[in-house]
Amino acid sequence: MELDDILVILLAGGVGERLYPLTKDRAKPAVYFGGPYRIIDFTLSNCINSGLRHIYIATQYKSLSLNRHIRTGWNVVSEELGEFIEILPPQKRVGEHWYLGTADAVYQNLYSITRESSSHIIVLSGDHVYKMDYAKMLRFHVEKSADATIATIEVPINDSSRFGRRRPVHRTPRSRRWGFTSFARMCWSARSKKTPHAPTASTTSAGTSSRR
Repeated sequence: MELDDILVILLAGGVGERLYPLTKDRAKPAVYFGGPYRIIDFTLSNCINSGLRHIYIATQYKSLSLNRHIRTGWNVVSEELGEFIEILPPQKRVGEHWYLGTADAVYQNLYSITRESSSHIIVLSGDHVYKMDYAKMLRFHVEKSADATIATIEVPINDSSRFGRRRPVHRTPRSRRWGFTSFARMCWSARSKKTPHAPTASTTSAGTSSRR
């Protein structure tokens, strides 16, 4: 599939209360990691190495340090080819409030998203430390003809409340109709708590691909 037709929404507006005092003066994605690097560099590096070069970064909390880092450290895309890494601060296009959460950050930027006319959208977190090839998730998503695909990893059930939880549901006609498929080859619902094959484990999301 053509990766230049994919739009990435990178959510980087989190407060990062558990990392205080490291987040006293900056957003969690802007916290230093391993010298001059920042936490957000992991996700951005994943994007570039996956061939994704149409990236919006939704910022909010104490974003000056993060904005400066993106401007000076991530000028690696070609504007002549239509590539971009752009900051999306809250613009109050759909209401009088700032971003109220993950889904609201995406919703408030529907104007920018629809203008790109992308075939697929990947929603990512800017404060996760991991390595992933998003192109593989996209291929899996297309092969399964899914409406949405969530990439997850297992964590101990006692730790799951720290991350938000995803619980699988069996492949019923309803689940097939909605087309929700996990990258771990199982079908997931956001309501439940445990995986059927590991009752002491839950899952936390790493990335989402949705077909528009």
